[in-house]
Amino acid sequence: MKILAAVLTALIVIIQYPLWLGKGGWLRVSQIDQELRKEKDSNARLEQRNTTFAAEVRDLKQGTEAIEERARYELGMIRGDEVFFQYADENRGQSPVSPPAR
Repeated sequence: MKILAAVLTALIVIIQYPLWLGKGGWLRVSQIDQELRKEKDSNARLEQRNTTFAAEVRDLKQGTEAIEERARYELGMIRGDEVFFQYADENRGQSPVSPPAR
């Protein structure tokens, strides 16, 4: 009877080995699941970036407003009939003044 119990116990251990430590075991599945989550997060960020780029390309192809906005803010360009005014910031470089104590 002891031999039968030992044989059955050995068989159970042999059957359990691939389940826990084998090629498709629980530990490997857990590791692959973590990698999958990381890849899905990365894909979501890249999809958001691609959507932003697609919207920008669509704006540049459809109208001149996006091109004009870029020329104004990135290149400092103005139209021929416009006058450019630039105001100097007198507070530049100074620390903000704290309110008076009561």
